[in-house]
Amino acid sequence: MVESGVVPDESERRRLEECVTEPIRTPGRIQSFGMLLVVDVATYTIVTVSENAAPWLGQSVSVLASPTLEWSVTAETHGAPIRVEVGDETFDAVTHSLGDRVLIELEPTGGTPDLPTASVVGAIRSLGMLAGADELRQAVAEEVKRISGFDRVMVYRFFEDGHGEVAGEASEPDMEAYRGLHFPASDIPQQARSLYLTKLSRQIVSTEDEGTPLLSVHESAPLDLSSAELRAVSPHHLQFMRNMGQASTVSFSMIQDDRLIGMITCAHRTERRMPILLRRALEVLTTQVTLQLAALESIAQLRRDLAVREQRAAVLAGIPSSDDPLLTLAENGLELCRLVGADGAILAIDGVSRSVGSVPLTDRSLLLSAAGIEPLSSQELGRTHPALAVLMPGFAGLMVVPVGAHGVLLFFRHEVTRVIRWLGDQTAANRDTALSPRRSFSEWRQSVGGSSLPWGSTAGEARELGRDLARALDRRREAHLAQLALVDHLTGLHNRRSFEHLLEKSVTEVEGGVLLFLDLDGFKAINDRHGHETGDAVLRVIAERLTRGSRVTDVISRLAGDEFVVLSAGATPEDGERFAARLVQEIAQPIDTARGPMSVTASCGIIPIEPGLTAKQLLSAADAAMYRAKNTGRNRVSR
Repeated sequence: MVESGVVPDESERRRLEECVTEPIRTPGRIQSFGMLLVVDVATYTIVTVSENAAPWLGQSVSVLASPTLEWSVTAETHGAPIRVEVGDETFDAVTHSLGDRVLIELEPTGGTPDLPTASVVGAIRSLGMLAGADELRQAVAEEVKRISGFDRVMVYRFFEDGHGEVAGEASEPDMEAYRGLHFPASDIPQQARSLYLTKLSRQIVSTEDEGTPLLSVHESAPLDLSSAELRAVSPHHLQFMRNMGQASTVSFSMIQDDRLIGMITCAHRTERRMPILLRRALEVLTTQVTLQLAALESIAQLRRDLAVREQRAAVLAGIPSSDDPLLTLAENGLELCRLVGADGAILAIDGVSRSVGSVPLTDRSLLLSAAGIEPLSSQELGRTHPALAVLMPGFAGLMVVPVGAHGVLLFFRHEVTRVIRWLGDQTAANRDTALSPRRSFSEWRQSVGGSSLPWGSTAGEARELGRDLARALDRRREAHLAQLALVDHLTGLHNRRSFEHLLEKSVTEVEGGVLLFLDLDGFKAINDRHGHETGDAVLRVIAERLTRGSRVTDVISRLAGDEFVVLSAGATPEDGERFAARLVQEIAQPIDTARGPMSVTASCGIIPIEPGLTAKQLLSAADAAMYRAKNTGRNRVSR
């Protein structure tokens, strides 16, 4: 999907500026097929008329001899049409309140085809069954063409930069197709779009009609016709319509969250009027379709959000428990890039960085320094950040995604050439002057370079990724700190606090078992003679030997200094004694250190795990058994 057009050139800017100055709300004229009256509510005097109703100017509304019309002056119908008789003619009348005055528009009922307003209900029902936005836009065009009888019906959608696309179209077989073509913002300038937010439909009956001027009893400020059905048309727009081969059009506003997100436009090659009742019915259809599109797009976005969230969770799942989170992230690098549609990435976490996929050849640290850590998303670096673009030849898209206090992710996209299909040649060659409408609206293709594919909604998803990654790294840090509180830093075994908790748990959950208490014989002499560094090396080897000689289910702890304990749940006293003897024998083997071979022995006390005793009581009993071993000669086991 093309999410933005090209950067507007100077002529497009001038056209947009020119449109702002045009008095489209106060043209001082109406379309000539109807008539307009402004009535003073206090006196019922007609104070303003269109020129084709000049005889009534200054008269009382009662001279029209139409009780219904006279009633409408104070009826407050709020734009709802009412059928009135004036002389020998029948009109649809629409009233608008103007403070102490009422504006009355009269549209003749003769000369309009008998169009099936009732079929609008059936169209709304059938359109409501559709489940795809693109399918719905096309079906709307076909239904409205069937109901209205106009030669061509187009469904527009607008993008954030103001340009639009013909997203759905139904037309006569001999007409050139416009579906899928884009058009610049100046085709429907901002002040016209503002009118479409308050006036849900707009009928232009004839491109040859310059309009009928308004006459007033007294000179006054120009009459604001923003809400009028008959408001005259900008000469520029009439020429635009003629160049498109249109004689008549009717357009309907698609409004979502107070934004004009699209339009439904009916166009006819000869003059054709649409009755106001049908216009009102199609306004309802348009509102219903807009709500349906919003619902469909919300459902599609929710599905995408769920899928992205699941993919993001899978990519980050291993981070909290990883010994090297950056390596874990890099190993999932391709999935990470696919998550945001990037060609490559630089991952910088806690002072270390890695690259994955296709990235610029520039030195990584230079790129990281130049990109910074503030959020950034650009598909046109050459235009938005030229200094960065110099460091990234071949790449036009960059996203900078902060990862909390931990670092930053840089995502890259290659430069691509996009082909945009335009509704008519957008160059000066297709205009009489820079400010003129295009002469031809045949498809014109433009190749646009210097940009990557748009990041679109992935920019927001990438920011979520950065936040989720930061939270995962925070959890990892918290888990690591919690683990350190339960682990002996020197040996990696459980510390006393952790062991006592596990011992208490074992007493209540496991039946039987033995507790071994080991104290190294002669270890103080090694520390005193060879230093604490050698002593620490000996303790680490002892811890490895205890771990290697124990079962996977056994719990080993360094309580303090040269004291170790082993909990062997479920073991019988006899098995425990054999197990203890094996450990004592293993500990007595020489230990290689930087200061040469060292030898220590161990005295081991062993007791059975008895229910009803606390962890401290069990440790005290095992300690007493260990001292019995020491007192009877050391390097042995005692119960």
